[in-house]
This record gives sequence, C-alpha cells and structure tokens, in this order.
Amino acid sequence: MKYDILILGSGPGGYVAAIRAAQLNYKVAVIEKAEIGGICLNWGCIPTKSLLKSAQVLNYLKHAENYGITIDNSNITPDFHKIINRSRDVAAGMSKGVQYLFKKNNIEVIKGRGKLIDKNTIKVETTDETIKVTANKIIIATGARSKELPNIKQDGKKIIGYKEALSLKKLPESMIIIGSGAIGSEFAQVYNSLGTKITLIEFMPTIIPNEDQEVAKTLARAFKKSKIKVMTNSSVEKIDIIDNKCIVTVKTKKTEEKHEAEIVLSAVGITPNIENIGLEELGIEIKNQKIKVNKYYETNIKGIYAIGDIISGPALAHVASAEAISCIEKIAGFADNKIDYQNIPSCIYTSPEVASVGINQQKAIEQGYDIKVGKFPFTASGKASAAGARDGFVKLIFDAKTNTLLGAHLIGDNVTEMIAGLVSFRKSGMKAHDLIKTIHPHPTMSEAIMEAAAAAYDEVIHL
Repeated sequence: MKYDILILGSGPGGYVAAIRAAQLNYKVAVIEKAEIGGICLNWGCIPTKSLLKSAQVLNYLKHAENYGITIDNSNITPDFHKIINRSRDVAAGMSKGVQYLFKKNNIEVIKGRGKLIDKNTIKVETTDETIKVTANKIIIATGARSKELPNIKQDGKKIIGYKEALSLKKLPESMIIIGSGAIGSEFAQVYNSLGTKITLIEFMPTIIPNEDQEVAKTLARAFKKSKIKVMTNSSVEKIDIIDNKCIVTVKTKKTEEKHEAEIVLSAVGITPNIENIGLEELGIEIKNQKIKVNKYYETNIKGIYAIGDIISGPALAHVASAEAISCIEKIAGFADNKIDYQNIPSCIYTSPEVASVGINQQKAIEQGYDIKVGKFPFTASGKASAAGARDGFVKLIFDAKTNTLLGAHLIGDNVTEMIAGLVSFRKSGMKAHDLIKTIHPHPTMSEAIMEAAAAAYDEVIHL
C-alpha cells in the first residue's frame, strides 16, 4: 500500500508528525516495533513523573507535622510494587491515548521493525510476515536509548539503565547512580525518598552540569539534606560483581575509592537509534552519530527527513514535537516555521524542581555581554512560605544594552510550570520593564519572576 507520508517511530516526534500530517489531509502510516508513544510515554518522561509524584506524596506524609497535621509515622510505608504498577498504568493510559488519536485521525499503525530500502520504501518485519510499504515522503523518528559507557556494560540486573529502573521487582537497599543529569537526578530523588541509600556520581565539577552553577549548588544542598551522597569531579573506573553486590571503583581528584551497592544505575546520557534501519545502504549522511539534516529536517536523500533525538540538538520530547510540526508544515508548503533553538526550555523534576531557558550567567559573560542580573529567593515569597516550599530562587539575566532577557534560571517548587511564560517573553522580544510592569497575581510563586526582573534594575519591592 502507498501512503503520502510514512513515519518510522511513534514517540513524541513520530506521533506528533503523524497527527499534524493527518490534519493536513495526508494519508499517513506509522511504523512502530514497540509500544505506541515511544520511550517518552512508556519508559521516560511520563512514568518517571508518576514515580516522582508518589515520592512527593510520601514526603508530605512524613512531614505532615510541619503543616499542623499529626500522623502516626510508624504506619507510613511505601508499597514499592504498587508504586511501580501505578507508574506503568499511567504510561499505558497515555499510550492508549495516542492510539485513540491515531484512530481519530485515520492514521494506520504498522507494528514491526522497519528498514529503509530506497527513498520511497520501508521493509517491515511484523510478527507474521515481511511487507513493503511505500510513500512520497519518509520521516525517521526512531528516538534514542540508554547510553552505555565502554567500561560499564549494562546487564539489566545489577547494572541497569533507566528502563530497568522503572520496573524493578523490589526496592533496592542501596543504589549508585552514574550521571547527575535529569535522568540521574530524578531517579536519585525517587529512590532516596522511598528509602534506598543513594550515591550520585558526577564526572563534572557540579551536578546537573548544563544548568546555572548557583542552581546546581542549591540542588546539591537539597540532595545532601535528604542524605543523598553526592560525588562530583569523580569517575567510575570499573564495576565488579562480588557476592551479588556491585563493587564500584571511583576515581576522585585525590584518590581512588571503592563503594558498594546492590544496584548501579547508568544515567550518562542516550544513544540515537540509527543502527540497522537502512541509513548506510541508502547513503544517508551521519555526523557525530546523528543523522545530518538541513534546516527543514531533510536528509541528503531528497524526500527522507529526520527529527528528534537522532539529529543534532537538545534531546527533549518537546523539541522532537516542535520539529515534527515544523517538518510537516514545510512539506505542506507552509511559510518557514523554523525553531529558535536558543529558546528551548529545560526542566528537571526533582524536589526542588529546576527549569531554565537561554544562557546562564557564566556563558553570558564569556560571550561578552554587559549584563544585569536579578535574583529573588523563595524565602521572601509569601506563597512559598505558606506552601512550605522556601528552597530556591528565580534568577534572570538581562542584556544591559538592549534590556532583553538572555536567560532565566529557576529552582523551586513547581518552577517547571512557570518557565513557559519566560519562553514566551523571550520569543516576543519584550524588554525588562515589560516584565516588571506585568501584574502578577498575589500570592503566587510566579511573583518571584516579576520581583527578580525588578531586582536586576534596583526596583525590587519585597527584598
């Protein structure tokens, strides 16, 4: 059967591309070898947030006394099996939601492993047969998987990746997590809250190394307060399995140490899924293990496109979705809808949460900007005090010459829900005093944004 557009992969890039294409009256099919919705819905973004919510509820119960509520703490016991099952149910529900959207938009799903055999054809190995499907355009959206370090091979039992961390049969007594990016930090939060002894190992000088240094230090303090052992400037040299325990050799700046844990979680990043899908046979260009595309996401083979984690750029679900829409609309002949990759929000759903957009203070200085920096701590926020969530701050960096917002860096309760406003602010090109004069509701955590902007210009009221 022939289609207008074939999409290989059904994650946040693939399924969004399919739906947008169907809205524009293209005949569309999606090829998927695993669960509909991809890693994000089934083994990433969604189930991890379910686990984090369970951890948050547990934390509230343990600290109910702080809110004037007395609970017998001896009876507060997390049921790990039920927590894991809830996260799987949430993920399954979201996957079914995408399946419903496919049905609603008359998008066909072809279950099986796909491989490109020419610029218009994909061979699909289903459970029953091998078929060939053709289309005028093909979009590759195969996503990524947990990255393996050369000296740390994952066995899925003692040395695991994020997928296994979402489906463990029992709560481990201890866990060493390698890598403190979003994946590593979020799992550290979850398992620490449930009672696992956590050691978080980071090669760089600070945890969450891509974020503002003040934000990173604040999160590190919160982790240490929660009794998460944080080791920065450290690398894992090897892991030996002895008597069913992981003996981890860690090299620090000063010495070499051995640490023991029941399980090791490798969270050092992701690897694009570009193997065995026909790229080499077709001569599709690869650069730095990613598919090379032009500004419209077209590869060097006319009519074949690629989006999401398999191309250069931030490996984030919302980026893949934005690329999907931009790609489809360009195919449809719309005016350019190019993505501003300098205005992509980043979120880490720890406690406190972390959110950012734009460049940080250090990069702004390195790039030669004359800057104004405004910072407002949540200790001065009435809503934060009432909520018992006083950790963190809002930090805004403005270009002193143009008064435009170069970067925003937030750490605190629910800041991942606040960052989109600052993304919109940067996109609109408004100036600092537009933000200062925007009336924010009181009492809210978001007032800290207005106050931080005012602080940069010596006009802050509540600090």
